[in-house]
Amino acid sequence: MFAIADQLLGASRIKVMCADGKSRLGRIPGKIKKRMWIREGDLVIIRPWEFQPEKVDIIYRYRKTQSSYLSRRGIIPKTIDIF
Repeated sequence: MFAIADQLLGASRIKVMCADGKSRLGRIPGKIKKRMWIREGDLVIIRPWEFQPEKVDIIYRYRKTQSSYLSRRGIIPKTIDIF
């Protein structure tokens, strides 16, 4: 699922606005945290937790050029398309 990073909370936590219109608490796994920096306004792919749907894991972060390409192609849902 696509989401936009809204607010950095610290301690590998981030608040994201999901494609379904809900705001959720995201966790940045150590594997991702060491390889890429996530800033506010970045497009990310998330995976909701099965037992707590209000929490998600960040899977991937798109760069600005990748986000604009996906926006031009119409792949990003209109609810979160800010590119």
